[in-house]
Amino acid sequence: MAAARRDGMAMRPDHNHNLTMSRRGFLTAAMGVGAGAALAACGSGSGGSGAKVTIRALHQQQAGYSASDIQGMTAAFMKANPNIKVENTLVAYDALHDKIVAAAPAGTYDVVLMDCIWPAEFAKKHIVADISAKVKGLSGLDGIFPGAIETAQYQGKYYGMPWLLDTKYLFYNTEMLQKAGIKPDQLATWDGVKAAAQTLKAKNIVQYPITGSWQQAEAVICDYAALVGAFGGRFLDDAGKPAFTSGGGVQALQFMVDLVKSGLANPAARTSVEDDVVKTFSQGNAAMALNWTFMYGLANDPKQSKIAGKVGMAHTPAGPGGKAPGVNGASALAITSGSQHQDAAWEYVKYLTSKAVQDKFATSSLPIWKASYDDPAVQKAGTPAVVAVAKTQLQDMILRPQVANYNSASQQLQVSIQKALLGQETPQAALAEAANAFTASS
Repeated sequence: MAAARRDGMAMRPDHNHNLTMSRRGFLTAAMGVGAGAALAACGSGSGGSGAKVTIRALHQQQAGYSASDIQGMTAAFMKANPNIKVENTLVAYDALHDKIVAAAPAGTYDVVLMDCIWPAEFAKKHIVADISAKVKGLSGLDGIFPGAIETAQYQGKYYGMPWLLDTKYLFYNTEMLQKAGIKPDQLATWDGVKAAAQTLKAKNIVQYPITGSWQQAEAVICDYAALVGAFGGRFLDDAGKPAFTSGGGVQALQFMVDLVKSGLANPAARTSVEDDVVKTFSQGNAAMALNWTFMYGLANDPKQSKIAGKVGMAHTPAGPGGKAPGVNGASALAITSGSQHQDAAWEYVKYLTSKAVQDKFATSSLPIWKASYDDPAVQKAGTPAVVAVAKTQLQDMILRPQVANYNSASQQLQVSIQKALLGQETPQAALAEAANAFTASS
């Protein structure tokens, strides 16, 4: 089973994990010579003279890129920049945030992986440096997906460069839909998804057509975020105040509650995170579900799935207003404020986020660069069916609220959503309760 965070917070699914395993060797062999030349071109040449410096980078284990991927990228960077030595540390996601915060006073790390929900906190606490001038100085910045570039921004400033890019998609069981006479096009809207679920249930094709990762955890915020966007809501208004307590925010939660009440969504969704969704879907116990990219590979793996070859993947459905964003699950590489080697750190960040490097490792994680998706090599590495959907979905993503106290505020929102899903409070009342946590942020 590919790695998926238990709480879903900024989960970095191992994109198309199983296919990754089968294709990595091929890609390495096929691209070896050409990629070497391309990567050399990415080198800054900064290692040609001057004193040698050592920078330390903190990465995440089981992210889109494997440890060996990161090792390979880093080795190529050091070869092109002989005066910069990079020492990498990889930790589990659960430890990443606290390790970054704890190490900040000592300036232990020069480069850190920053989840898209942390820029506000890290910027406020001066943990990461404002690198707006460096980022804006890059050519071709408009060639990056807008949602990806937002990952590293806070209040108009850049605190990193996007690196890992992912979002949730709608997965469906093609065989179940065919038996029910439902065309995949019907799933383009949430109304269509609901109608499809009603048909599937009425025809006894599956008891609970929909499942989700709606446990009281960050995972439910990710699913809720996509629905908030689809129903035309926002987490915060222009003044930074809670806006999910009315309009689309309430409608989104009401939609989730109604799915559970009507038996269209599995009650077990309330105790499920993304791994559980994979299991339920792969066992043929659900027809539709939102999940990260990694589910495509796992659900199509006959060794662990009963529905291999029967997995469809689509853009997230649109809501009443026609919007259909996917939740932003990206991460950025940031340079710490305490780094004594910020120029060298920037060279490393530039290298890892460059199109050439990201294209080479597209099997593990799809690039942040829009043009990559038209590259046949990237399409093959990332799986054509996945890349085709990603190309449109990654254009349209919604960020979770950018507040400095995100972790505590999110926890309160998780509690409130759970109360509504359990029928203990109305969606309106539950969300109003959660708003206090966001009001307390600055």
